Amino acid sequence: MIQRFIEIGQGYSDIYELLEVGRNQKHRVARLLAMHTTINDKKVTSLVIVMEPTDPGKFQPLYICREGIPNPHATKNKRYELFVNLAEELDRPIIEIEVKPSVLFAESELYYQHLIGILRMNRYLPPLG
Repeated sequence: MIQRFIEIGQGYSDIYELLEVGRNQKHRVARLLAMHTTINDKKVTSLVIVMEPTDPGKFQPLYICREGIPNPHATKNKRYELFVNLAEELDRPIIEIEVKPSVLFAESELYYQHLIGILRMNRYLPPLG
């Protein structure tokens, strides 16, 4: 199985695309994630929609708006509220986890590999098998 993050943007106007992916493919949405971190003393959140793997092909996309949304526990914001509304529409909980910031990694690909490892370890993603 191939599991890959697909970065849509940082969550400004592109959050609407993330929401549309969830709404238009609701039958494939496996999980909704809010990954919280801190960059330069600023608390930010990445929003992720994890899809069910394709069959055939065994490709599992994880659509992400990376680190551009204020952490909702520090600052209430409309963009996170839109994600909460999507969770209610899809009847899925938002799984919240704390992660390292992407700036600690030399490349975004390394950061995404790190996140996939964390998600597998916590059984939010299936093993490669």
